[in-house]
Amino acid sequence: MKVLWVFAHPERRSLNGSLMDEGLRELDRLGHQSRVSDLYGMGWKPVVDADDFRRAAESGDRLMVGAEQERAYASGRLSDDILAEQEKAAWADVLVFHFPMWWFGPPAILKGWFDRVFVQGFAFGVEDERGRTLRYGAGGLAGRRALVVTSVGARQSSFGPRGVHGHVDDVLFPLLHGTFWYTGMAALPPLVAYGADRAGTAEQRAYADRLRQRLRTLGTAEPLPYRHELGGDYDEDLVLRPHVAPGRTGLAAHLRPGPAPAGGC
Repeated sequence: MKVLWVFAHPERRSLNGSLMDEGLRELDRLGHQSRVSDLYGMGWKPVVDADDFRRAAESGDRLMVGAEQERAYASGRLSDDILAEQEKAAWADVLVFHFPMWWFGPPAILKGWFDRVFVQGFAFGVEDERGRTLRYGAGGLAGRRALVVTSVGARQSSFGPRGVHGHVDDVLFPLLHGTFWYTGMAALPPLVAYGADRAGTAEQRAYADRLRQRLRTLGTAEPLPYRHELGGDYDEDLVLRPHVAPGRTGLAAHLRPGPAPAGGC
């Protein structure tokens, strides 16, 4: 398989840095191809602006970001750094997003990568032959898998089903469902390193072992069983039909029934 590893940590000597090194070695050992986007190392620009579209600032026209991204993508006018990352994403079978969790989400530099790379026409906003918009299980990145590797300072129990921080799959729902699944990528259960700030040698080795185990099943592990938008569970207003998950609300209602894959560890 071909794996793109998007790394968003400012310190290569961190636990996350050592885990990425272990992961890349394991991918090589398994015979997979890999490419790396080290966002801090690249000096990645995280903000969308008119330069992304090779658009003259003095044009005077109002900047409509979504429409401008789509036009620039269709006409090949996106900036070179965006085009390079889109080429990597299109090349990959699996995308690994590796970052420390800050304020319950990825660092700004990674959010900016999504903002600038996953543009309309490339990652979303595509249609089928019937003119239906393809998203939530379909879309520009359909057929790919996505894995989050992240670290938190808190203990695992506090991110459990009754933990004060909320269940980790719910905390990461905007990324797992709203970014990966929305663009068609199957979201694998996240791998979380808990207590990262206090991890000693034994804990670091344990997390490296867990990462290697997860990488061995990149192509076979069961993804999170999110419902397909066009699978019949949602009505024309994109609301779950009354007979689907009756009485259930919230994020879990968007998971198909059955045992969910084990994740978060």
